[in-house]
Amino acid sequence: MEQAEKTNNLENEDVTDGSKSTNKGWTCRLVVASLFGAFGSSYLYGYNLSVVNAPTMYVKEFYNKTWNDRYGQPMEAASLTLMWSVTVSIFAIGGLVGAIMVSPLVKLLGRKGTLLLNNIFAIVASLMLALGEVAGSFEMLILGRFVIGVDAGIALSALPMYLGEISPKQIRGALGQIHSIFICVGVFTGQVMGLPELLGQESRWNYMFGIIMVPALVQLLTLPFLPESPRYLLLEKQDAAGAEKALQAFLNKKDVSKELEEVQEEYRAQHSIHLVSMIELFKTPSVRWQIITASVTMGCYQLCGLNAIWFYTNNILKEAGMDSNQIPYITLSTGGTEILVAVVSGTIIEHVGRRPLLIGGFGAMAVFYGLLTIFLNLQTKAYWLPYLSFGSIMGVITSFCIGPGGIPFILTGELFEQSYRPAAFMIVGIVNWLSNFAVGLLFPFIQEAFGTFCFMVFAVTCLAGAIFLYFVLPETKGKTFAEISQSFSKINRVAVSTKKEKMECVAAKEKVENSDTENGQDNDITEM
Repeated sequence: MEQAEKTNNLENEDVTDGSKSTNKGWTCRLVVASLFGAFGSSYLYGYNLSVVNAPTMYVKEFYNKTWNDRYGQPMEAASLTLMWSVTVSIFAIGGLVGAIMVSPLVKLLGRKGTLLLNNIFAIVASLMLALGEVAGSFEMLILGRFVIGVDAGIALSALPMYLGEISPKQIRGALGQIHSIFICVGVFTGQVMGLPELLGQESRWNYMFGIIMVPALVQLLTLPFLPESPRYLLLEKQDAAGAEKALQAFLNKKDVSKELEEVQEEYRAQHSIHLVSMIELFKTPSVRWQIITASVTMGCYQLCGLNAIWFYTNNILKEAGMDSNQIPYITLSTGGTEILVAVVSGTIIEHVGRRPLLIGGFGAMAVFYGLLTIFLNLQTKAYWLPYLSFGSIMGVITSFCIGPGGIPFILTGELFEQSYRPAAFMIVGIVNWLSNFAVGLLFPFIQEAFGTFCFMVFAVTCLAGAIFLYFVLPETKGKTFAEISQSFSKINRVAVSTKKEKMECVAAKEKVENSDTENGQDNDITEM
């Protein structure tokens, strides 16, 4: 009877703990960590993608005026164009540097510590970009864009890593999509701030860059009150007490033994947690296809041609007969659509899964690119065809945001176990930023060579990505990191131990260690 009462009391405590948290694993701490983490990281990345578009003319005028004041003559048109191109594209170079820095930073400082340090880059960049005009230095703007690129490169790896490690497996995808949602919100905010009624004026454009420090300061003030990644504490720092406290805080319950056991299972699967370098990761046969899959997915994310869509939107709206003064407000609908679809993706990802959303997203993009190519070449034939072109553009954006827009970052965290994860994020980050830079560099030549048929290049890229993922990518929804790694054992052609075999191996190891200890004690007694 007493045993039954104890069991009932324990069950009641579990129910009480569960009632304090939201349904299906959502808790207040998880939501706060994801929101403030994304606001100071993902949001800034999205904002800095779009914030340079509106003040282009004013920044060029500032460059020309500064050059004239220094050298007594205006800057040549070609030199001015080159200077502006460097200002825009150096963001990707900074991102590449940040991606390379991620692995050593997350090892040394942890996931949360890296995010906190990263805010310093954002604040310094904001000051340089905002005060460059006052100082009469266009070099400050260029250097500021590089520094904010470093911030973005670190953020795009450290934040998905942090969110993936703090979230329960049943909501890991939904929590990870907050990263994508805030990128879309950042892009939309940059578009809104660039309107002439707000900061898109000659006397106010530098304030658009000063705003960058606000999310960084908010994150700097809030993140210290949130726990570090439990997996980092337990597996890399061997801080079991700290990991238990972090799990209790994030999950809002006292009994986290089941979750700790899941982490320990990953430790046993890897036999020990030795953080590998990027070179060591490439030499590891058991993760070969995880590296290929994550790299291909991230490459398609950048090479799918969404930047080309922004290039054509204004021209299509003009040919549809819309007022030029109204076009900036109409294009805001594309940013609003991105946010809406990203939110929808976050709500369905744990029901539908990563695999269907990724494959379906890239496949649908290929279809809409084909339709857009047809409509663009026929739009002079009928007055209503430009509207179909704009509809195809909205279809491309919707298809991108439903899956390819956010899932690549989630997958990188899911496909690799603890010892491989930092190096994997470094590799995928390098692929991401090199692809970003390649698109910016090559798109003008592709557009010049193919005209409106340039979208067929992106259609082929999207279709190839969808086919590759169909044959290679397993579903990761609701699986532990160890189970996901086991899913690749066949294609990697490596033997995988069952859970029972791993437990027997660990038990045998402990038995040997205990035997050695007892023998040592017996020898001590004999000597005495």
